[in-house]
Amino acid sequence: MPSTSMRAITYDRYGPPEVLRETTVPKPVPGPGEVLVRVRALSVNGGELAMRSGKLLPFSGKRFPKRIGVDLVGEVVEPGSSRFAVGDLVWGGGRRMGTAAEYYVMAADRLDHVPADLNPAEAASLLAGITAITALRDKAHLKPGERLLIRGATGGVGFVATQLGKAMGAHVTGLASTKNLELTRELGADVALDYRNPGQLGKFDVILDTVGHDMGEFRRMLTPHGRMVAISFDLDHLARTVGYIAANSLRPSRWVRGFSGNPKADLLADMSRWVDAGLVRPLVDRVFPLADIAGAHRALEEGGVRGKVVVEVA
Repeated sequence: MPSTSMRAITYDRYGPPEVLRETTVPKPVPGPGEVLVRVRALSVNGGELAMRSGKLLPFSGKRFPKRIGVDLVGEVVEPGSSRFAVGDLVWGGGRRMGTAAEYYVMAADRLDHVPADLNPAEAASLLAGITAITALRDKAHLKPGERLLIRGATGGVGFVATQLGKAMGAHVTGLASTKNLELTRELGADVALDYRNPGQLGKFDVILDTVGHDMGEFRRMLTPHGRMVAISFDLDHLARTVGYIAANSLRPSRWVRGFSGNPKADLLADMSRWVDAGLVRPLVDRVFPLADIAGAHRALEEGGVRGKVVVEVA
């Protein structure tokens, strides 16, 4: 008789990575339009760290236990859709936590097939590319020949955005730590500068901010028709940062806007096309087993990550 339970990561209080623990929970059952996926890998994202630590308390609430993990790569167990067959390797994400587990149920329209040449860990590292596509193409409307500045050019979103920006025909300047400048250039940046001491940067048509602080300083670097997309917040001054973005989002020019990620099948298919064309490649910093997801969170918190920290589910 098939098991009705599974391993999953939960936490029953806010705190450091050590609050995460492996436990047993009921195995999910798919409903109409949903797919049951056996999880093989997932990435660790900054928003999850903020959620787990309690820095997003106004949004996360005080009900426990909570689950963790927002994206996945895995094998289809119950298709629930004519688009998939049992055993297909798929990737996707959503807005509901819980993918750090052996199985997960996800809406079919949030999943797509993984590019053929990627293994699960590599695919997981590229799921943040959905944010990069949305930011550069759909929000900033980046055009060939425009000057693009990426803050955090080798981070979890930045490493994809650097490659995408170049593939879209922009002149890319990447800010990174000194040890990552060569990697920034390898990813396609025309100019790679130390974020601590970049010198005179000039003006940019588009700025992608993956850092979240000093937004005003960088907004002043926009051209008269420049656009800045912020995908991170200063969590120590959350209200101030959200207020700054809101106040500048309606400007006709030199605006600053954020957005809530919404991975859907069409965006995943777009990412697959970039990958299949050889224009975007994965970058995995480290891989941790599910049982040591606390170590994965700790690694991301310590900083200096190149690409994505990935968790594999055996």
